[in-house]
Amino acid sequence: MGRVVASASMSLDGYIAKNDNTIGRLFDWYENGDVEVPTATPDLTFHLSPQSAEYWRQWVSDLGALVCGRTLFDVTDGWGGRHTMDVPVVVLTHRVPTGWVQAHPDAPFSFVPDGVEAAVAKAQEIAGDKIVAVAAGTVAGQCLELGLLDEVAIDLVPVVMGKGRPFFGGLSTRDVLLGNPTVCIQGDRVTHLVFPAIRGHDSANG
Repeated sequence: MGRVVASASMSLDGYIAKNDNTIGRLFDWYENGDVEVPTATPDLTFHLSPQSAEYWRQWVSDLGALVCGRTLFDVTDGWGGRHTMDVPVVVLTHRVPTGWVQAHPDAPFSFVPDGVEAAVAKAQEIAGDKIVAVAAGTVAGQCLELGLLDEVAIDLVPVVMGKGRPFFGGLSTRDVLLGNPTVCIQGDRVTHLVFPAIRGHDSANG
């Protein structure tokens, strides 16, 4: 099975979106460079710095499936049936959007009501040896606490938001320790960081 990686752009104070799910300046780095990077969305082309473009292309080429929650699915309207990174999507939800499914019969989306472990297992089945990306937020927090993550990938943006939606949602009172970063790439107004998750021993304090 491939690695399970929680990934998102994040502010310096730990937020991935505002409380109304808008993203403020978090995605500025997608448009502040000279390298054109097309996506699976026909009218969306990124303009990245050379360092970010190389990192992005490697990430997308290694990706096999995405796990997200119902909030992100609703905010994006399921990306119109085709994710920007052109990968199958597993949505963790207790309410299957029947109307959306009927309107997008060919969309590579799966809806899993049986909890985050079942959603990750489904995504791993789909992805094979490729990476399963877990969207940041509540689902990523559940994966972290359950020991399902192999890595945490953060596109750290030098902006302070003050409040919003945390990268890991609401964790329990314990601390979860990650390893030293294995990737640190400086882009333009973004730093790409990858931290290994620590498995096999108690990483909690308190």
